[in-house]
Amino acid sequence: MMSQTATTVDPGEIQRFSAIAAEWWDEAGKFRPLHKLNPVRLEYLRDRICAHFGRDPLAPQPLKGLRLVDIGCGGGLLSEPLARMGADVVGIDAAERNVKTAATHAMETGTPVDYRHTTAEDLVAAGEKFDAVLSLEVVEHVADVPLFLDSLAALLKPEGLLVMATLNRTPKSYLMAIIGAEYVLRWLPRGTHDWRKFLKPSELAAGLRATGLTVREIMGLVYSPFNDTFRLDARDLDVNYLLWASR
Repeated sequence: MMSQTATTVDPGEIQRFSAIAAEWWDEAGKFRPLHKLNPVRLEYLRDRICAHFGRDPLAPQPLKGLRLVDIGCGGGLLSEPLARMGADVVGIDAAERNVKTAATHAMETGTPVDYRHTTAEDLVAAGEKFDAVLSLEVVEHVADVPLFLDSLAALLKPEGLLVMATLNRTPKSYLMAIIGAEYVLRWLPRGTHDWRKFLKPSELAAGLRATGLTVREIMGLVYSPFNDTFRLDARDLDVNYLLWASR
């Protein structure tokens, strides 16, 4: 039973992302890495969700009729494309400025997304349920990882699936995600990530197992400096990785 006073919100993290909220949709700005990641992430999400529910990923609206929640939606970089694929999308974020940025952009593009300034645990308390729960590049920023994972699992319908993405805690991830991305390339503001909060795939899988979920796949996301793109690679989990889980 979760305590009503327990929270996954880290005020420092909220303040950090709120300060740069207006830059979410600037492909050359502080969220440039996410824009680079986005095509690969979206393809992975579409294909795994469609396979799980027996959908055709190449259909005009392959996710039509499915209810999804994007936990830690930021400026809506995932929520909007998923809504255009036909999904009924709820996008939530603990930073109110992010939600306002996302809602404004969705209104400008005419994309129907239900954006809310709230938390995963509050959605659980409200009795919300979803076919798919998505949490990409969020778990490394929360204050209470077990509570966060409990909340994600509680939001799933019995036959639903959870998709997560985060950073592995390895020497290579420190070199690339902290030193490289924040100090050398300056893709991200310094202090965006705390390497000590990164989770190894085994740690995340164990945490999800404790909620009653089983990890079905772990897939690496690898940056290729030669063509400045990301690609999927199941053999390379050293820095970024995706996974999906179900009951």
